[in-house]
Amino acid sequence: MMTELAIRLKEGTKESHSAAENTKFVASFLRGVVDYEEYRKLLTNFYYVYDTMEQRIRETEDPMVQAIKSEDLERKEAIERDLEYYYGPDWKDKQTPSEACNTYCHRINEIAEKDPYLLIAHHYTRYIGDLSGGKILKEIAARVLKPPVGKGLDFYEFPSIPNAKEFKNNYRAVLDNLDCDEQQINALITEANYAFRLNMYMFEEIQGSASKSFLRLAISYLGSFISEMTVSKRYR
Repeated sequence: MMTELAIRLKEGTKESHSAAENTKFVASFLRGVVDYEEYRKLLTNFYYVYDTMEQRIRETEDPMVQAIKSEDLERKEAIERDLEYYYGPDWKDKQTPSEACNTYCHRINEIAEKDPYLLIAHHYTRYIGDLSGGKILKEIAARVLKPPVGKGLDFYEFPSIPNAKEFKNNYRAVLDNLDCDEQQINALITEANYAFRLNMYMFEEIQGSASKSFLRLAISYLGSFISEMTVSKRYR
């Protein structure tokens, strides 16, 4: 049964996607304003997020998560190489996840234990975003940070995915063929919106506005949860 999950995720997260792109950090990045220290901090946080997500996805036996899993997308090892360039080989001894990063990782661990199919929302939010915007972000980072050729930009490289457009089309087809009901679809949309907000919390934390961001995060998630419960009741 076709669920149209792909288009529903896209349409259902439009506002959150736009809000994430318009955070000060991302908007500045897209204009070519990239602070070296902030970039290193973000990469460090991404390392812990991807490490947590990829480990949980490998461990789960949930059939829907297994259907969308792809080692070609995994970012942990690529980020490790970048961090070795930016901090040196002992970077793990110097860098720790931030408060926002810990919140993000905690959420991934939480749903992996309670509702593992919701990992799909985080998988979709991060990896499709990486594939869609990676090329232009790499070009900006290369121009501004000026790392040596072959260094510091592995995060944006997908050597096993020569055709990103084709890969994304196949990914969306898999989403549309997942065996999920209406309540699960609504829960996935809610979780994907929360994933965008968790990313925003990390972006804003880097630039010193974490407390306000965290408050908005809590309020928005509560509102999304209430909305999801209201929608779910209609389908009982």
